[in-house]
Amino acid sequence: MSENRARTGRCLCGKVSDQFMLAKNHIDACHCTMCRRWTGGPGLSVSVAGEPDVSGRENVAIYKSSDWAERQFCRICGTHLFYNSPAFDYFGVSAGTMDDLEGLSLTTEIFIDRKPDANSFAGATDKLTEAEFIAMVSASTDKE
Repeated sequence: MSENRARTGRCLCGKVSDQFMLAKNHIDACHCTMCRRWTGGPGLSVSVAGEPDVSGRENVAIYKSSDWAERQFCRICGTHLFYNSPAFDYFGVSAGTMDDLEGLSLTTEIFIDRKPDANSFAGATDKLTEAEFIAMVSASTDKE
């Protein structure tokens, strides 16, 4: 499956839909406290090239959750749509909103030292602790 084909997604109520190109052909998982509170489990997202083409943007609310990131959600149904971190050039679409997950696998987990025992994935993944992730983000922001 080509990672360069357009993908689509939508929120639960359908008031927001999007089309985007994948930057990488995999899913990332985040076990930080904010993602767990936001999603009720690990945050699962795909990295996209640029920002998605969004229909119904007037229904998207933005919450700045940290110094380096914001979370975007549907203000009608509450679906978690996007995670944007300009500090390290990452724009993610919530994997659960995608119409088609074909060809994608989970390859990366961050904040692995914050992962609850109950959240375990099958298969090997690249894992970063909170300190390793913060160091990576700091290195990215120091370059600006």
